[in-house]
Amino acid sequence: MSHELTWLLVAVPAVSAAILLLGGKATNAWGHLLGTLAPLISFAFGVVLFVQMMGKATEERSETVRLFEWFSVGSIKVDFTLLIDPLSILFVLLITGVGSLIHIYSIGYMAHDPRRRRFFGYLNLFIAAMLLLVLAADYLLVFVGWEGVGLASYLLIGFWQHKDSAAVAAKKAFVVNRVGDIGLSLAVMSMWALFGTSAFAGVNAGAEHVSSTWATLLGLMLLLAACGKSAQVPLQSWLLDAMEGPTPVSALIHAATMVTAGVYLVTRSHAIYEQTDAASTAVVIVGTVTALAGAIIGCAKDDIKKALAGSTMSQIGYMMLAAGLGPAGYVFAIFHLLTHGFFKANMFLGAGSVMHGVNDDVNMRHYGALRTPMKITFVTFAFGYLAILGIPPFAGFFSKDKIIEAAFADNTVIGLCALLGAGITAFYMTRVMLMTFFGKKRWADDVHPHESPAVMTWPLIILAALSLAGGALYFAGHWIVNWLEPVVGVEEHHPPVSAAVMTLITLAVVAVGIVISVLMYRRDIPREAPVKVSPATTFARRDLYGDALNEAVLMRPGQYLTRTLVWLDNRGVDGLVNGLAALFGGLSGRLRRFQTGFVRSYALSMVFGAAFVVVALLAVRLS
Repeated sequence: MSHELTWLLVAVPAVSAAILLLGGKATNAWGHLLGTLAPLISFAFGVVLFVQMMGKATEERSETVRLFEWFSVGSIKVDFTLLIDPLSILFVLLITGVGSLIHIYSIGYMAHDPRRRRFFGYLNLFIAAMLLLVLAADYLLVFVGWEGVGLASYLLIGFWQHKDSAAVAAKKAFVVNRVGDIGLSLAVMSMWALFGTSAFAGVNAGAEHVSSTWATLLGLMLLLAACGKSAQVPLQSWLLDAMEGPTPVSALIHAATMVTAGVYLVTRSHAIYEQTDAASTAVVIVGTVTALAGAIIGCAKDDIKKALAGSTMSQIGYMMLAAGLGPAGYVFAIFHLLTHGFFKANMFLGAGSVMHGVNDDVNMRHYGALRTPMKITFVTFAFGYLAILGIPPFAGFFSKDKIIEAAFADNTVIGLCALLGAGITAFYMTRVMLMTFFGKKRWADDVHPHESPAVMTWPLIILAALSLAGGALYFAGHWIVNWLEPVVGVEEHHPPVSAAVMTLITLAVVAVGIVISVLMYRRDIPREAPVKVSPATTFARRDLYGDALNEAVLMRPGQYLTRTLVWLDNRGVDGLVNGLAALFGGLSGRLRRFQTGFVRSYALSMVFGAAFVVVALLAVRLS
């Protein structure tokens, strides 16, 4: 039964996407219902597989499902094989479970969009591609899902392509992710050269015998790929612009699909990273820098979705940091990925609910006092807020705090950075809460805030409950640790102080962040952002000059290189070719004068030629 259900996990949303995208207007009336049913069916299959897996012995919980021979070229043979194991099943449940709630929410959010059926088709394509990515048993098949996710994100971010900002954001996401894809492409080709295969089993077996140099190169290639999909420094610039898409897209990208792919890739490639301290350290550094960078960006954004996007960037940084710590952090990287999926989907959909009630305005300076007209949205958003801050007993307390402990156990500097990130998170998330739900109302006279319909609020309630109860994955007998240990291994970490003291320190830092934010934003907030701000605020508002850096380091040099090559092509290559053509054209034009076509001319030429020969012979004889 598991063989049948595993391929159906991917097939159901893929077929649904094909029907919705190819069926035309005939599917408009019921397309959104089919689009919502597809991930629900996959979620039901995932639950069945999960229950079956729980009933098996630990060593029997990993199973490969060969569907068919994908292609064969000479001695190279690649099968289309899926892998269902404790790691992939958790991703399946997250993708289909949270994804289904986002689909249900979208029924209300996109109710008046004339292209709603197409939107659900793209959502289904996104779900199918992400499921293929996490279920693939081969890096080459992972690459197919990887590109499918990139395509779906491009289509969804630019869904409202009538807006120039949305079209530009989609292109930006597509191009930046292609940079990361180079890393995965090179890694897969290197695996074939080193191991003769790109299947997980073959790569994991061969990783123990590969040189440290090649292990480091493979690790860095995979890290480059992860940076692109998970918006890690230096490939983070696309993430905030991606907020131009409809809000359910933002929730799906940030909570259940695209940005989690990089964390999955690094964790799944643990056999490679365990052979190279250099690449593992690079993962830790990238994660730490991104965790702080995203938090700083979130502090200065007035756009509620962009503030949450900076938050996602930061939280994924925590996951990457943990994944770079090896067996001491893999489990907690995945654990925080799951809890983050709950509370971040909750907050993004909550932001969409706020926008729905205030005429699609995203500027938090135009909000204030929304807790009264939007009680359900306020309470559910507050659950996500408490979870991301790590306030017990909410889910984030159990996942993020464990990452901070593991960071301190590995390196004090990294631990302090992780702790600082928790404080900054408390500051900017409290800022979001205060600007949106508290203080005096700042909306315009023609805006009438109101609660969203039940089809949008029920997913919020479920996600809020998961934001509270998600911590049970750890405190219920360390379940998630025992569940993932056969796949990624587990190693005890020993922070410099006890876990209880570490918790108190973390909560104290969080409290400081809350207090600073309250002191700054308890006063009346002007509807317009001040023109004159500090350099630090400008630095954060401009996304730490990420776009300017990319322009200076990559785009402008690329333009100059292109212009130089075009000049060389025009003046050098084309000049040489055209010059030779002109030379021979001129010579032929002059020689053509001797080819008149008149017999008398040719006869006269022969006479002169014969006379010349006679004179020459006489001259030779006389000499």
